[in-house]
Amino acid sequence: MKLFDVYPVNNIVIDKALYSNVWDDQGTEYLDLYGGHAVISIGHTHPHYVKRLTDQLHKIGFYSNSIKMPLQEQLAALLGKVSGKEDYQLFLCNSGAEANENALKLASFHNGKKKVIAFRKAFHGRTSLAVAATDNPKIVAPVNETDNVVFLPWLDEAALEQAFKDHEVSSVIIEGIQGVGGIRVASESFLQKIRSLCDANNAVFIADSVQCGYGRSGKFFSHDYAGVNADIYTMAKGMGNGFPIGGIIISPKIAPSYGMLGTTFGGNHLACAAALAVLEVIESEKLMQNAATVGEYLMSELKKFEQVLEVRGRGLMIGIELPEELAHVRKNLLGTHKIFTGEAKPNVIRLLPSLALTQAHADQFLEAFRKEVK
Repeated sequence: MKLFDVYPVNNIVIDKALYSNVWDDQGTEYLDLYGGHAVISIGHTHPHYVKRLTDQLHKIGFYSNSIKMPLQEQLAALLGKVSGKEDYQLFLCNSGAEANENALKLASFHNGKKKVIAFRKAFHGRTSLAVAATDNPKIVAPVNETDNVVFLPWLDEAALEQAFKDHEVSSVIIEGIQGVGGIRVASESFLQKIRSLCDANNAVFIADSVQCGYGRSGKFFSHDYAGVNADIYTMAKGMGNGFPIGGIIISPKIAPSYGMLGTTFGGNHLACAAALAVLEVIESEKLMQNAATVGEYLMSELKKFEQVLEVRGRGLMIGIELPEELAHVRKNLLGTHKIFTGEAKPNVIRLLPSLALTQAHADQFLEAFRKEVK
């Protein structure tokens, strides 16, 4: 049997990792500024994380949600404390797509309506409704197509107000910082406008925090910069530092009922142990503050390059837009300088490193970048 060939891959085999570095099977060391799509939040193989998982595996790795699991309650309590959303409710699942799928469905259950407002260049996942709310026709199969999703221009308040004249709007889903869309930051005024329109029209504000959440922006949720609360926050990626886990936290105004949502693997013992370890390290090592400080340093230094068209982002979620003639830079950063980065097509380099990235590692990247753009 062969693998189903859907990923264009680099011909590199990574078999060891520690914090912000990885090594291939030939012993070559790389600096990881991508973290496997923003997944590595506290650093590869962090000792506390490894111990948490190992200790848990020696006890029990899995049982279903048919029993009481104190680990889930511990995770909810710590997540509420670290995020500042202590009066919210937690539902655990397995991935970002599943989190968004459940959020959109829960919103419709709550208000009985079915129209969804999403935005140009949005990416919310690859499952049925999540992909329907993703602005990329290439990955939307005919069976996923629906008239229930309306795409609006990014940060267009007039278009948003006009869309709400359809009284069937169930929810608005928005990334606080678009990832795949090119690291585009939602303005504080636009998020505040979403909040006020949702309040006035019995609609649900869904904050997609799968990539821009979990401390990456310097605040726990990047939407928090706007000073308003969403009704549902979706999470995954950095939540488990590589262990598959996702979740949604839900406003107290949305009431649960038995059978409304469900999952087989979501919230299992190992997933909760991984998520607890992540939050414990974020808190004890002050990683949100580190993300804000090192991210600000990186962005300020990158803005000094005259070859760079624009630097966008917050914290350690950074996009570097380059002119077309410098489209080769990302490839050379990996091939020549052994630095992993991401991209948003056509010419945006995405930096999504561990929140524990040091200034020394930031300087290592800046020196390599300087050599390539010059």
